[in-house]
Amino acid sequence: MKTLVIVAHPQLQQSRVNKRWAVELLKQPEHVMVHELYASYADKAIDVPYEQTLLADHERVVLQFPFQWYGTPSLLKQWLDEVFTTAWLFGSGGKAVAGKELLLAISIGGAHETYQAGGLIGYTISELTRPLQAFANQVGMTMLPHFTFYGAVQATEEQIEISARQYIQHIVNPELDPRIARRRMLAEMKQKMNG
Repeated sequence: MKTLVIVAHPQLQQSRVNKRWAVELLKQPEHVMVHELYASYADKAIDVPYEQTLLADHERVVLQFPFQWYGTPSLLKQWLDEVFTTAWLFGSGGKAVAGKELLLAISIGGAHETYQAGGLIGYTISELTRPLQAFANQVGMTMLPHFTFYGAVQATEEQIEISARQYIQHIVNPELDPRIARRRMLAEMKQKMNG
């Protein structure tokens, strides 16, 4: 499965987590393409046709970013706004990204407990990323389970290293698609009933 990883960290070279993830991504086979937004568009002038071609050429899209003030970094939001135009998405056949998979890979500075009901933030990451989930639904993409890393600010090098390996395993896992998991579960149930 061809996977496009959009790395959107405004200061990637100073990041311990996202930089490590990006380094691990670059070791992957050719079916994983890493695209660093801030390196590509330091001037914030996004090449929309190029980005749309990248999306068209990949089945799975990963948005990798640090969670900043309860959302994505500004260039990632700009990228979403400019690349996913109504004319491109719904014109001429209306299925530019329909059926493709979308996965969020998020590094979070705070501890997991703060992102729970009753915690300091009071909302889960799933609740705080609902706009991106709604976006995926609107454009016909299948939202896959997020990859999240909490406590990025105070994480040890060993924890970051482990997270990098887990991250790669997560984003290249073909069974993340809930439709595949459901088909497998139904097949196993049918086999038990017949066996």
